[in-house]
Amino acid sequence: MKPKKFIISGGGTGGHIYPAVAIANELKGRFPDAEFLFVGAKDRMEMEKVPQAGYKIKGLWISGFQRNLSLQNLAFPLKLISSLIKSGKILKKFKPDAAIGTGGYASAPLLKMASIRKIPCLIQEQNSHAGITNKWLSGQVQRICVAYEGMEKFFPPQKIKLTGNPVRQDLLDISSKRAEAIQFFKLENDKKTLLVLGGSLGAKRINQLIEKSLQFFEANNLQVIWQCGKYYEETYKNSGNQSVQVHTFLNRMDLAYAAADFIISRAGALSVSELCLVGKPVIFIPSPNVAEDHQTKNAMAISDKNAALLIRETELESKFEKEFLALISSEEKQKTLSENIKKLAKPNATKDIVEEIEKLLEMS
Repeated sequence: MKPKKFIISGGGTGGHIYPAVAIANELKGRFPDAEFLFVGAKDRMEMEKVPQAGYKIKGLWISGFQRNLSLQNLAFPLKLISSLIKSGKILKKFKPDAAIGTGGYASAPLLKMASIRKIPCLIQEQNSHAGITNKWLSGQVQRICVAYEGMEKFFPPQKIKLTGNPVRQDLLDISSKRAEAIQFFKLENDKKTLLVLGGSLGAKRINQLIEKSLQFFEANNLQVIWQCGKYYEETYKNSGNQSVQVHTFLNRMDLAYAAADFIISRAGALSVSELCLVGKPVIFIPSPNVAEDHQTKNAMAISDKNAALLIRETELESKFEKEFLALISSEEKQKTLSENIKKLAKPNATKDIVEEIEKLLEMS
């Protein structure tokens, strides 16, 4: 039997790239002889991140359509036509057995051309509010793997499979790493720890909140691991003290989660999936500056089940200290949130997605 060939597209942000690489790694485990090719958008982070993960990638001249009036939109039809033509050539030469899309600009032309060529296609939607690309492709693909219930409002119900989002496997057993985490971050054993996450680039509003609240945290005997992000390194690097650690990045996320008693986080799709697995009390402060306000919708999908707290950026001044104090003062509240968020975890998401790909291969 000749080796399988898989073509995978997803990018623009880590939220699209990480699931794409995780799916490829799982496929590689099941089909060791398989050949892989990624397709991304030129000049986007996938062109660097995918080769770092050990896979070949080709770039398309494609970008998103701006919602506001923009000169960039004038080039959009040309970019789309160019990318459709190039995708067709890539598919003709590579001859994949299946095409997989995880969202982002480049997956639109690639999966569109793959469906025209009758190549089995699967897309994975990470958010609770579907992206434009995946909505556009949903009529043509055979299977749509989703992370949230109620996605029938965006996609044909018969194509949907609830799998969850691929997550780092080193998060599966963080409870056993607590002692190691305390030592790694040089924390005090008898103090509660707050972990603050704003994404790799950082979150301006969260950083401003944390800076303003440092005395409040100290008054409540908390130590803080504060991931401020790349954009804010210079602004906050001197804000630390014995009980406040400021990090641009956290290379050992498993240990950061293991050390935490409380977590403040944005609500990107992969962060939400990881936090369900981690099972600690969480306050989501979603970014309002993303397409379709999907972070707020992701956070609501959890907070509506009494599995996390949600505070919008506009409510921080009036609500944050009061709600945070109520959380750290109530062990019962902490226990309820932890138990409820753990129920939403999908630790086998990557395996379940790859099983759907295997089914498509059998059908073709």
